Amino acid sequence: MLDLNSLRMFERVASLKSFTAAARALGVPKSNVSRAIARLEDELGTRLFQRTTRDVVLTLTGQALLERSPDVIANLSETMDYVRGLAGKPRGLLKISAGVGFGVNVLAEQLPEFLLLYPDIEIALDLDSRSADLVADAVDVAVRMGPLPDSGMVAVKIGEIRRYLCAAPAYLERRGRPSSIEDIAQHDTIDMPGPNGRARPWTFSRGTETARVETRPRISVNEALTIHRLVANGAGLGLLSGYICAPQIAAGQLVDVFPDWSPSAVGVNLVFPSRRELSPVVRAFVDYMKEVSRPGNLWMKDTLTL
Repeated sequence: MLDLNSLRMFERVASLKSFTAAARALGVPKSNVSRAIARLEDELGTRLFQRTTRDVVLTLTGQALLERSPDVIANLSETMDYVRGLAGKPRGLLKISAGVGFGVNVLAEQLPEFLLLYPDIEIALDLDSRSADLVADAVDVAVRMGPLPDSGMVAVKIGEIRRYLCAAPAYLERRGRPSSIEDIAQHDTIDMPGPNGRARPWTFSRGTETARVETRPRISVNEALTIHRLVANGAGLGLLSGYICAPQIAAGQLVDVFPDWSPSAVGVNLVFPSRRELSPVVRAFVDYMKEVSRPGNLWMKDTLTL
């Protein structure tokens, strides 16, 4: 009978093309990985890798198994976690995917309490500026920001992040403060590219008024924390999340350029790879995130609005 842990180790070796790297990623001795692959090859009666002194290459059989293993691992993990949960508190591995900024500033603050509540849950936190493939990467739940593509995934919205148009005092001294929303287009701006790689318009609201600015970023970067550092160091204007920039605005280290105007908020969603019944582990995490993601609490709190 195929062993779930052996399949996980096989998938990691195949992805990283290295037994040593797979062992390091899984936090186990290399000998454990080698034995698991040997057991899997004995069970299947075929070699899964061609090993040379420099490379680990999948055989045709190994490639076929790799193409199917994410679904097998996800289904078995989901079933085992669900059955374990029926017998008591949720237990097992929870793989979470999120952006670097949200992981550093939010999940790193919230997960310790979650682990205290659920001592039998282990977490694999995958932080990346690019969205993971939930099925191929066997992700249980992903945190996604902004509009969601029509991917067939299931999403639960847990809140919105308020943003501010910020600049460093040094930048405003050098370039002057824009006197109107339209003046933003004449300034150096820093932003993430849109899904098509092009610049995204910035939208603002004030009461019943709305404004839209077409920007041509002087710096385009795919990671929110880097935008924050660039703005703080005087590179230009940028839209920053309140939980990052509010303390610096209050301290005078950053300037809220248009306090009367509100940039469009960013929705935060938890996304799952299937419509089947959530495992107890995933359900526990979703319920916890919904509970702590209240206005005025943790990442939804900033000193400018409360």
